[in-house]
Amino acid sequence: MASDRDKTAAVFKRFDRLAARNLLALQSELAELESRLDHYDQEDQMNRETMQSLRNWQDYKARAAEEPERMELLAQVKRTMREYTTKGEALIFESTLTHISPPDRKTLKAFRFNLFHGRPGQEGTFPILGGQSSNLYDDPDDLVALQVAEDSDRLTMFVKDNFGFLFQEEAPNGGSDLPDVGYASGRKIASFIAYLSTILAVLLLFGAILILYKVNSDDIKLGLISLFTLLFAASTGLLTNAKRSEVFASTAAYAAVLVVFVSGNLGGSGG
Repeated sequence: MASDRDKTAAVFKRFDRLAARNLLALQSELAELESRLDHYDQEDQMNRETMQSLRNWQDYKARAAEEPERMELLAQVKRTMREYTTKGEALIFESTLTHISPPDRKTLKAFRFNLFHGRPGQEGTFPILGGQSSNLYDDPDDLVALQVAEDSDRLTMFVKDNFGFLFQEEAPNGGSDLPDVGYASGRKIASFIAYLSTILAVLLLFGAILILYKVNSDDIKLGLISLFTLLFAASTGLLTNAKRSEVFASTAAYAAVLVVFVSGNLGGSGG
């Protein structure tokens, strides 16, 4: 876990079942405490003097001193509610935990390969952890990665899955020495994707302008504008994390640039 410079191998179990059981137990405890408080409230409503004491904390505290079990019940409610809703515990903690991303497929595969000293299920392999801990990483839906790779768009994932060996680096001290586990630098891949995206953007814009400048037929120009617009929309939608509204807006702006260029004198057909 510590050998990964990108820190994407910090994979741990979420324990969804235990978290749900803990919340349910706290709910049940609070429901029981609420019922006991409701019983006290019903008793208070039967006496005008008691109801009057509820309006003043000092009077209420003085009367409650005669009923220590009531104050202990309130203290217990405070403790349980604090555990259930505040201080990052229970509900808030579980909400935070569910927003942590799971490990990506390639990282989890390498992680399990290293955990079992080979491919899980093969003869001769065995987990590093023993006992019940040997099954900690069997369920991928119950795992979280404390650090996930940034810019996980489709182009980045394609490069990682198919060309990760081009960005391989030596395993740091304490890293895996298995022949089928390698370390690909996330920073190098991110830099490569940034350069590649810039080149694609330049080619789609100035390449289209150059080709349209060389064409004289208006029908061919319209066909080329449609083709380049389609390529731009496909590259934006498939190779980036752009939202649909952003894809529409950027495609419309790209098409407008090409149309303005063709309709101008520089296009060769203006009059």
